[in-house]
Amino acid sequence: MKSAWVIRHVPFEGLGVYAAVLEQRGYRIRVIEAPLQALAELDPAEPDLLIMLGGPVGAFDDASYPYLIHALRLVQQRIANGRKLLGVCLGAQLIARALGAEVKPMGIKEIGYAPLTLTAAGQQSVLAPLQGAGPVLHWHGDQFQIPVGATHLASSQDCPYQAFSVGNAVLALQFHPEADPRQLEAWLVGHAAELQAAGIDPCTLRAQAAAVSDDLVRLSQQMFADWLDLPVGEGEA
Repeated sequence: MKSAWVIRHVPFEGLGVYAAVLEQRGYRIRVIEAPLQALAELDPAEPDLLIMLGGPVGAFDDASYPYLIHALRLVQQRIANGRKLLGVCLGAQLIARALGAEVKPMGIKEIGYAPLTLTAAGQQSVLAPLQGAGPVLHWHGDQFQIPVGATHLASSQDCPYQAFSVGNAVLALQFHPEADPRQLEAWLVGHAAELQAAGIDPCTLRAQAAAVSDDLVRLSQQMFADWLDLPVGEGEA
């Protein structure tokens, strides 16, 4: 049985629609609460898959949240081992930081459902199913630059760098294809202070979630499954 470690920063930003994909494929899922777990004691080479999820802190906030140093080391060691690594939002920003790229505030909050635009490389990548998925969820105020040697896959109107890959092993997503629009209420409550500070009405986000295409969940799961199927190792594409 394959194993998947899910590094979770806050309980309401979980695996979402990706959980069903892993369960269908027989993965043994271990959820690790990043702020509470002794991350330094974990062996990043142990699981077949490591997923670093999103959270409300910044990728360089380790002075205030020291656990991030250990989360970053997990990412660095995972990359060095050449094994499957998926980063979403904060997870993607930590991957960018590990690869020497800049992560900084955008100056605005990109929160809500909005279209994703794939680059030419993105249209030939595992992200291709999302081209026809309609609006996807964005929820961030920071953005990464594309690391040297990585492939830029997607952008949005407010954020030019939404996704990148490094070979078949590493996929970094600024947006949230894992988020289940049917469970967005947990996000609205968990991020209530951020929404109020940004002047964003949760009723607007609730309406956006209710209006997204029924295909969004299916296509997001297809994208994730396609990435899981990519071979990793010597001679990978």
